[in-house]
Amino acid sequence: MVCALTSDGRASPTLADAFAVIEESASAAVDDLARMVAVDTSFPPGSGYDAFAELMQSLVAPLGLDCERVVVPEHLWRAPGAPVHGTRTNLIARRRSGKPVLGLYFHVDTVPAAPGWGSDPFCLTRDGDRLIGLGAADMKGTIAAVLLALRAAAATKLPLAYDPMLLLCTDEEAGLYPGVRHLAEQGLLEGHILNFNGSAAPRIWAGCFGLFTLLVRIHGKAAHAGEQRSDGANAIEAALPLLNTLSALKPAIARRVSSLPPPPQASGPLTAQLDIVAAHGGQCGGQIPSLFEILLCRRYAPEEDFVAARAEIETAIAQATEGLDVEIVLTGHLMPTSDPTGPHWPRWQSALSAGFGYAAEDFATWGASGCSDFGWVQRTGMQEVLLTGLGRPTSRIHAPGESTTVSDIVALAKSVLAYLCAEFRPDLSPEAVNHP
Repeated sequence: MVCALTSDGRASPTLADAFAVIEESASAAVDDLARMVAVDTSFPPGSGYDAFAELMQSLVAPLGLDCERVVVPEHLWRAPGAPVHGTRTNLIARRRSGKPVLGLYFHVDTVPAAPGWGSDPFCLTRDGDRLIGLGAADMKGTIAAVLLALRAAAATKLPLAYDPMLLLCTDEEAGLYPGVRHLAEQGLLEGHILNFNGSAAPRIWAGCFGLFTLLVRIHGKAAHAGEQRSDGANAIEAALPLLNTLSALKPAIARRVSSLPPPPQASGPLTAQLDIVAAHGGQCGGQIPSLFEILLCRRYAPEEDFVAARAEIETAIAQATEGLDVEIVLTGHLMPTSDPTGPHWPRWQSALSAGFGYAAEDFATWGASGCSDFGWVQRTGMQEVLLTGLGRPTSRIHAPGESTTVSDIVALAKSVLAYLCAEFRPDLSPEAVNHP
């Protein structure tokens, strides 16, 4: 094999050279991930986005990327009474050389740490190959993988086919106005996008469900709990008929089946869901509670209509609480993502194979009842969305003990770098084929 030479007579860098650097530098990715996990970006409330943007700017600075902060205006994401606060700071970090753009999308928020963690969720813990911490898999570990890939490209001076544009976005975890929606509606997205909100699997994405959350507030009147007073009204007890109504509605909604192909590990088809995900009321044993709050989460299939799905629940609430003082507030909404396939998918499948070692026959197409904020992006005209991530059945995403592995971070870094690399499968690049 004859190696190409640079103008000064040295051998041109190859993808294999960069892969070797990735393997040698894996510890740096672990250090990056530890610093990211230490920044609390839990949503709600979403108050850590400024601190995370500051950290990310310091991490990308050595790569020479231009950074821009884009803040989502408060009137777009603020829901009355919802426990959310803080500046919605999104960070765009990009290289501009005139090449086609590849957007690399990450949501920087995590769910709050649930009870049951055996370690500090904000302190990355290593157990052999496994890395444990809140957001390790969903999805701060993917940011560490991409930084590992870009550093390897810089260290080897590997020619790239695309200019990377990192999109570090807010409020994907069921927010009312996710950051990437705002970027899309402001015309700030370019090229095509690789979304890291997926799994480390040989998967062709078929799309996903939508989601909305409703905060239901039942108002009563506080009074002394030890006295039988007519001026008191127990908000929790008044809500019991509503809880029964929602419990009866849940299985009826779950009978609605989507045509989206389910994941290989699923026990059946993907179905719509209604869940009571939070309930709060009362303060002490000596006082009748004057307020009871219920948070409902409704996952709706692409075949369903959002307006109709919301109206069904609100009608049921109205009937079950007739005569009571009740508020209903929409606190979050992610639209379904429709078929995101397109001309870049064959190259991305080949890149995944280069990083993870998958064979062509390993790939399968499936959707998810999990949600993405890319339904909003598609509504602005960008239909194709590539998908990857670090999710595994063993990752415990959104649960105590969430984890990823060093080996998956390395494999994902190789996949991303292969896709970016100019030497990698130019026959599968729409841009190279159309502009030889």
